[in-house]
Amino acid sequence: MRNTGQERVLSDRLAAWFTEQGATLVEADILLPAETLLDLYGEDIRARAYMTLDPVQGEMMLRPDFTVPVVQQHMAGGADPATYAYSGPVFRKQTHRGDRPSEYHQAGIEIFRRDEPEESDARVFALIDSVLRENGLSLRPVTGDIGILMAAVRGLATSDRRKQALLRHIWRPQRFRALLDRFSGRAPLPAARKHLLDRLAKGSPADLIAQAGTFTGLRSEEEIMVRAQALTEDAQTPPLNAPEAALLYDLLSLQAPSRAALHHLRGIAPMLPAITPAVDRFAARLDALAAQGIATETLPFEASHGRTSLEYYDGFVFSFHADDPALPPVASGGRYDALTAVLGQGRSIPAVGGVIRAGLMARLMGNQS
Repeated sequence: MRNTGQERVLSDRLAAWFTEQGATLVEADILLPAETLLDLYGEDIRARAYMTLDPVQGEMMLRPDFTVPVVQQHMAGGADPATYAYSGPVFRKQTHRGDRPSEYHQAGIEIFRRDEPEESDARVFALIDSVLRENGLSLRPVTGDIGILMAAVRGLATSDRRKQALLRHIWRPQRFRALLDRFSGRAPLPAARKHLLDRLAKGSPADLIAQAGTFTGLRSEEEIMVRAQALTEDAQTPPLNAPEAALLYDLLSLQAPSRAALHHLRGIAPMLPAITPAVDRFAARLDALAAQGIATETLPFEASHGRTSLEYYDGFVFSFHADDPALPPVASGGRYDALTAVLGQGRSIPAVGGVIRAGLMARLMGNQS
C-alpha cells in the first residue's frame, strides 16, 4: 500500500530544497481547460488524462503534469529570467492493472532564461542528480536530444509534406519508423492506400466521391478532395535518397557514452549538415555538464531518448532510472522552447525543467533502509 502522506511530505521537501537553490515556489491549477492540452497534443491525450465537463467552462482536464500550467503562469507575466519550484499531485490514466498509481506527487523545477541555454540544461540535470544522491539514491541516468533528430528530419531532401509527417510522429517511434520505411522505399504502400491510388489513377476524386454514394462521415467533399490530391502528390514523390535514409536510421539507433556520441555525430554532420547547429549545442551542453561535475565521458546518450514522453520536448531530454526496468523513471525532464511560444501567444522564452516522482523515490529509499 502506498504511503501517500510520506509521498506528500517528501515531495514538499524536494520543492523546498529547490527553493534553497534559488527557485521561487509556485502553485499550479489542478483543473485545466482541456482545449489547451488538446491543441498541444491532439486527441491522444484523452487516453492518458482524466476529463470532465464543466457547464460553463466546457471540457476540463486534471493536470497530467506541471509544465503546462507553470508555463502559462510565467507567460502571463512572470519575471524574466525566472526559476520556479513546485510540488503536488498529477493524474494519469494507467492502461494496465498493476501498482502504478493514477494519482501521484511530483516535485520539480523549471528555468526560464534567454541566454546560456546549455548552462540551464546542465543546472536542471545537476540539481536533480544532486538531490537524488543526497537522499542515498544512485540511479542510472540517460540523456538524449530531440533537437538533433528534428534537425535531421528538417534537413531531408524531400517534400515538406513528408517532413511534416515525420515531425508530427517523432514522439510515436513505431509510426515514425513505419513512415520512414515507406518514404525510403524499404516498405511497400499499405494495401488500402495502393488500392485507392489505383482507383484515383483511373478517375478523378470527384468521380470516386460520386460513386461512393451518401456521405456518412464528418469530412466535407472539399476536405476529401484535398486529401485525395495530397495522397496522389505523395505517391509521386521520389523516395529519400539512400545516403540520407541510412544516416537517419543510424541516428535513430545511436546509443553511446556522451563524448563518444558527440564524436560520432561530428563524423556524420558533414553528410547531414542540417544537424550541425544542434550538434554544436550538444557539445556546449556537455561542457556545461562537466562544469557542474557530471562525468560526461561515461554519461549515457541515446539519440531516440524521450520520444515516448509528452510531446513538448524539443531539445535536451534526460531521465533517471532504478535497476528494475519495470519501474517508470524516478526523475525526468528536458527543454521545451517551442511550448512557451504556443502558450505565450507568440511571445516565447527558452525553458527547461525536470520532475521527480516523490512516491517512487520514497519507495526506493525505503528499500535501502
